Amino acid sequence: MKNTLETRLGLFVALAVLAAAVIVDLVGGFDDFRPGKHVIALFSGVQDLKVGDRVKLAGVEIGRVQDIQLTNNRVMVVMKVRSEAGLKTDSLATIKFTGLLGQNFVSVDFGTPRGEPLKDNQFISTAEQADLSAIMQKLDNVASGVEKITESFTGFRIDTLVGPLREFISANKDPLTASISNMQTMTLEVSSQIAQGKGTLGKLVRDESLYNSALSTISNLQITAEEIRATVADARTIVEQVNSGQGTVGKLLKDDTLHRETTESMRNLKEILEKINHGQGTVGKLVNEEEFYKNAKLTLQKLDQATEGLEDQGPLSVLGMAVGKLF
Repeated sequence: MKNTLETRLGLFVALAVLAAAVIVDLVGGFDDFRPGKHVIALFSGVQDLKVGDRVKLAGVEIGRVQDIQLTNNRVMVVMKVRSEAGLKTDSLATIKFTGLLGQNFVSVDFGTPRGEPLKDNQFISTAEQADLSAIMQKLDNVASGVEKITESFTGFRIDTLVGPLREFISANKDPLTASISNMQTMTLEVSSQIAQGKGTLGKLVRDESLYNSALSTISNLQITAEEIRATVADARTIVEQVNSGQGTVGKLLKDDTLHRETTESMRNLKEILEKINHGQGTVGKLVNEEEFYKNAKLTLQKLDQATEGLEDQGPLSVLGMAVGKLF
């Protein structure tokens, strides 16, 4: 290759074009010429997010940030993503950073199977992440607090705490020794009484009657529990039989025949009572017509007159008198 001016100029131009292409790709300039769809997200703050920053889905780059604007006290971020990325209406966008000194990017998740595909210029749900500067400020405040606590112990000597305690023990050595000795003696006596079965604790530990009583009580409780379970099982069986229409109670509750028969009987009784009230039939005439009452009263009077002389007459005479009185 000839080392001419034209060759050097050609190499320079090629390198310049290559460098320009790399720079444009880094800032996302080629994304304007690629097919895709625009997605809009609203954030309370975007930290240090800039136009050209990456949009990633599960860590895979799917687009770039195209525009950042302020609108209605929110920050609107317009992103251009690939059509095949498969973002959904319930996907979530979050601004994250690659490290403490790394570049910010927009992270998007897959969403759920119930979500529908996002359309062009459609809004996506967002989630706010803690600001790195706010976190660092809180850490700085914590460090300041720890520093103040450390400063409060500066110049503190352990002797200032141990010295008075040592002096108190030295001044009260005899009373403390006596108290400890009394406690040891009392502990030994209590242990001896418990071992011999004396006192309440000793009886609780050594006497078997308490164990037998507790065992008997537990056995009784178990028997009672079994009886209760058996009673509940029987009650459940009865309820099931009633619900299935078995037995007298079950038939009363489930069978419509009794209801129909009772209704029919009440209707017949009502008709009979209505006939009686209207004077129909023998009973109705007896209840409502006075003629039967008068005839019955007259008959009784004749019968009474006929029986007045029964004591002095013979059977045939009595019979003849009765027939004569009546007819």
